[in-house]
Amino acid sequence: MVTLFCSARHGGLRLGKVNVFPNSEALNHAVASAIVKCAQHSVALRGRFSIALSGGETPRSIYQLLHQVPFHHQMPWQQTHIFFTDERTVPPDHKDSNFGMANSALLSRVPLLQENIHRIEAEDPQPKAAAHRYAETLEKFVPRRHQLPQFDLVLLGVGTDGHVASLFPGTTILQETAQLVAAVMVEKLKTWRISLTFPVINHADNIFIIAAGSEKASVLEEVFAGNSQAKFPVQQLQPEGNLSWFLDKDAALKLPSSK
Repeated sequence: MVTLFCSARHGGLRLGKVNVFPNSEALNHAVASAIVKCAQHSVALRGRFSIALSGGETPRSIYQLLHQVPFHHQMPWQQTHIFFTDERTVPPDHKDSNFGMANSALLSRVPLLQENIHRIEAEDPQPKAAAHRYAETLEKFVPRRHQLPQFDLVLLGVGTDGHVASLFPGTTILQETAQLVAAVMVEKLKTWRISLTFPVINHADNIFIIAAGSEKASVLEEVFAGNSQAKFPVQQLQPEGNLSWFLDKDAALKLPSSK
């Protein structure tokens, strides 16, 4: 592992800690280990652990690791509450469902309490109503600190267009400050999405951003270039807690080796 930056600020984005791994396998193991440590710390401190899961292929590999030895036996499953950063407007058993992927890869394979799994009911034909209900879920089940529900950990991937969760370039949700969860029409995908908004993501105690593959190299190069003009949604992150990046060497290909 190589750590490139610690607690630096590029433009408006505080970089936090940026870790680069030689391959996706090392990356996945590092993220799984970091999740376990975060969970153990949260349970020791507060008696519970709340995590917002992301969709995508890299998270799928991490979720598959978490139900295997040694991580399976290290996680405090009974004290863990599962949430989601975003969801596609499909039923939970649909192939594109973030919940469906996480359930198949992890949730159905570990001793979580069913009442501690909080999915977004995105199959509702009225996405705004589903978003409102999920905001109520956060208010009920995520401890509130300093006026907002505060997750112990939010997992984020980053797209080739710089989106995180379902916060896509050019969408109205990027300016949302009043709602914890919002429904948004993503024109380029011709579909609605439901997503956590920046205020609740930024308020998390910990944020992990995960990126693997050379197709992410160009967007990460621009993100880390230090331009104060935010071009990508990921650059609008203003974490109040700890921010850690987990990148494989292909994703980090165009990043400087030191600062």
